[in-house]
Amino acid sequence: MSDNNNIRPLVFWPPFLLLLIAVAMSLYDLDGFLKTTSAINDWILDRFAWLFSFGTLSMVAVCVWVCFSPLARVRIGGAEARPMLSKWRWFSITLCTTVAIGILFWATAEPMYHLYSPPESLHLTPNSPEAAKFALSTLYLHWSFTPYAIYAVPALMFALAHYNLGKPFSLASAFTPLVGDRLQGKKGQLLDALALFALVAGMAASLGTGVMTLSGGLNSLLGIPSNTLTQGLITLAIVCTFILSAASGLQKGIAVLSNLNTKLFFAACLFLFLFGPTTYILGFGMESLGEYVTQFFQKSLFTGAISGDPWPRWWTIFYWANWLAWAPVTALFLGKIARGYTVREFMVVNLILPASFAIVWMAIFGGTALHMDMHNNGLLHNALEKLGPESVIYTVLNQLPLAGLTSLVFVFVAFLSYVTAADSNTEAMSNLCSQNGSQRMEHDEQEASSGNLKMKLVWGGTIGFVAWVMTGFAGIDGIKMMSNLGGLPALFIILGITASLVKVLLSADLLGMADNRARKPMATPNANKPAEAVAAQSR
Repeated sequence: MSDNNNIRPLVFWPPFLLLLIAVAMSLYDLDGFLKTTSAINDWILDRFAWLFSFGTLSMVAVCVWVCFSPLARVRIGGAEARPMLSKWRWFSITLCTTVAIGILFWATAEPMYHLYSPPESLHLTPNSPEAAKFALSTLYLHWSFTPYAIYAVPALMFALAHYNLGKPFSLASAFTPLVGDRLQGKKGQLLDALALFALVAGMAASLGTGVMTLSGGLNSLLGIPSNTLTQGLITLAIVCTFILSAASGLQKGIAVLSNLNTKLFFAACLFLFLFGPTTYILGFGMESLGEYVTQFFQKSLFTGAISGDPWPRWWTIFYWANWLAWAPVTALFLGKIARGYTVREFMVVNLILPASFAIVWMAIFGGTALHMDMHNNGLLHNALEKLGPESVIYTVLNQLPLAGLTSLVFVFVAFLSYVTAADSNTEAMSNLCSQNGSQRMEHDEQEASSGNLKMKLVWGGTIGFVAWVMTGFAGIDGIKMMSNLGGLPALFIILGITASLVKVLLSADLLGMADNRARKPMATPNANKPAEAVAAQSR
């Protein structure tokens, strides 16, 4: 971005100013701000919980349909398109873009809530084997196939519209099969702005949670006080790292960090599997998987409306809203990096593999936490009650060999996990706000990255500032609520995109357009080289 004329003003300014106004309001009257946002949030959940449940389940169904349809054979970008990434790099970037720090934070903390406070309407005895199985199967629901379907549907539709139909780098492009070009222009820019606001709020909430986790870890390991200054320094370090990574480009920064982070994820799984209750993990994990599969529809459509049970709205519906808030803009990045692969390969890398990884991760970490708590007189639940959810994972690690080293490694992995998610989304955000980024095809990754450097600095700094203010001065509850509120407009956006994808699946003409009308790749120095050769140049 060479000057201000390259900014798409209707995309950039509304979410940017709204975020600053929200922060100012929370600082001026935090109680009033939280009361207002909480009331709006309650109104949304009371009236739209059923739509969150049905809508997200429909996205899973559409993904299954795609996998077995003629569309699965279509190559994103056309028959001659070549991948910009090797399959391993593609998978590692996809995984790290979508899990952020949540999979580390909640894998051991969330099952403690479900174990001791299961839904009243299910009549489960707290701290019982039945409650434990419910807790782990619920982790599978919240973190595996449904969340990745929420990402996969808009990402696939955008990739086909952008690369195969030649539409701009905008969410409006994903609506093309449904409404044609009627959303291009100012309407499309406002759609992008709405999605951008939801994502920035969600990223700030996630960063705030991560900062609290890292601050607590440093306090546990080194005795460093968890105060506003410490949190500010942690925030600055994270923001600088992910801005540098995003600015260095897809191959050099994002791919390298994602590759390292994914390998650390696998190493963490292996360590806990070997040194934890291995046999219990295998047996309990399979048993809970059986409950997840057999009760998938019941769990997915559980709203608590008949019994008046508030549990679903504070857990499952909250998760769907949170995933949806991230999905629209994240989908732009996931769609961007899919060029050159078939739709079936896209579904494997963006749905099947990461969802399967999440199930394995939750079985190992969640299963270990449940076993440790139930066989140690509520050890983890006591830590949760006294020290907060961020303490649970450290309590788990303290019961295993090499506790000091593994806790230190966990702090590093938590840091890296947020960075790898943030740099990918910062890349998409900067493209979305830039005239050049929204109009060109993303074949020349180096040009796209350097052209949007200033925008990456602006959004990275904004996310860090909002997270630090809310965490250090006003608490993170307000920004979390903003993230949840972003889920409602995001739900309607993603449902519209889902309808577009369904229309493609039903229309032979649109299938033919997707297969044949791809624009030819731009001439670049790497145009005739295989993906691995291109990747090797950046190593």
